[in-house]
Amino acid sequence: MESGVEFVAVDNPHANKLTIHILAAVAQHEREMISERTKAALAAARARGTQLGNPRLAAAAKRGVASIKANARQFAANVLPIIEEIERSGVTSHNAIAAKLNERRVPTARGGKWTHMQVGAVLRPFGEAAVGL
Repeated sequence: MESGVEFVAVDNPHANKLTIHILAAVAQHEREMISERTKAALAAARARGTQLGNPRLAAAAKRGVASIKANARQFAANVLPIIEEIERSGVTSHNAIAAKLNERRVPTARGGKWTHMQVGAVLRPFGEAAVGL
């Protein structure tokens, strides 16, 4: 609004500056009301003695970390045969392995491009010092 650029709202093409200002003011008022209601509800819950948050946060965090590690191990176990095949062809550096994985369009765990760091992270659990696999 302050930039002076005119715009058209797709869902309200007849809106003008006044309409947009009014809608923005209503939205801000609603945000403030939601905040007040939330604070009041939390204060009332505390007054009743309700314990807020997760009372077993440490256990939940431990389960979450275990799940993340299990998923990482599973992904590494799935991609390891491809990396071993690349290594058997004579490619040994992590950068070169990453390039070959990208050439083959093998996605990373998050669907992106491979880097030497990700190759190392996949290979690390399977090294001689691996424990618990």
